Amino acid sequence: MKGMNILVCVKQVPDSADTITISEDSSRIVYDKGTVFRLNRYDEFAIEEALRIKEHFSGSRVDAVSVGPGRVIQAVRKAMETGVDYGIHIRVETEEYLSPSARASLIAHYACTKGYDLVLTGIMAEDDMECQVGQILSEKLSYSCATAVMVQRIAEDEKSIYVEREIEGGVRECITLAMPAVLTVQSRINTPRYPSLSNVLRARNQEIEVIEPHGTDVIFADQSIVGLGYPEDAATGEFLKGSSSDKAGTLLGILHELSIV
Repeated sequence: MKGMNILVCVKQVPDSADTITISEDSSRIVYDKGTVFRLNRYDEFAIEEALRIKEHFSGSRVDAVSVGPGRVIQAVRKAMETGVDYGIHIRVETEEYLSPSARASLIAHYACTKGYDLVLTGIMAEDDMECQVGQILSEKLSYSCATAVMVQRIAEDEKSIYVEREIEGGVRECITLAMPAVLTVQSRINTPRYPSLSNVLRARNQEIEVIEPHGTDVIFADQSIVGLGYPEDAATGEFLKGSSSDKAGTLLGILHELSIV
């Protein structure tokens, strides 16, 4: 066995919606000084699955890549703390919306000459939930692709991979893909490990490759946001007061008023 060359795509997302606001022209999300960012939780399962493959196939290597402004390097370093060997940051210094196609194009441009046998992503990002980067990336790399993967088993000759993917109604579709392949993994595929002290210390000092893409204006123009808005407030409940008899009478009156009874 020659070992697997694996790439995991990770994303940094805001930790809470409490510090997120919409710009005055409703064109983008604005983060304030109190916004806390962290590694997308769905990507943690992709990282764990890559590390398990590495442990099974000796001589394997796992890289992690992320696209975004300078702050996202922390997401790459977090992946390295769990055991990823090498980190890549494709730096795009903007807080503007990056479409799945733009992200996939930037990753594909980096990965196309690296000879990756397998590319893993989480099934979605927690902030936009678009679920498209993995599929678009597979097309740009001309790799096989499976989404919502719950089980994966790579053949010992490393030429194919068996996967079970979750579809509607809890049913699983079982397929075998030729390698190389892109998989987007479901959250129940494994239990992510905690970082070890040795990996934390290594990640703290290890250099992360930073790539400055050029000529990307056309890539970023493939999609634009028409408008953003806050969800409408849900209907508020009404608390009935008084004795049980009073409450029952009030409730009956409300139901009559609504023509329910």
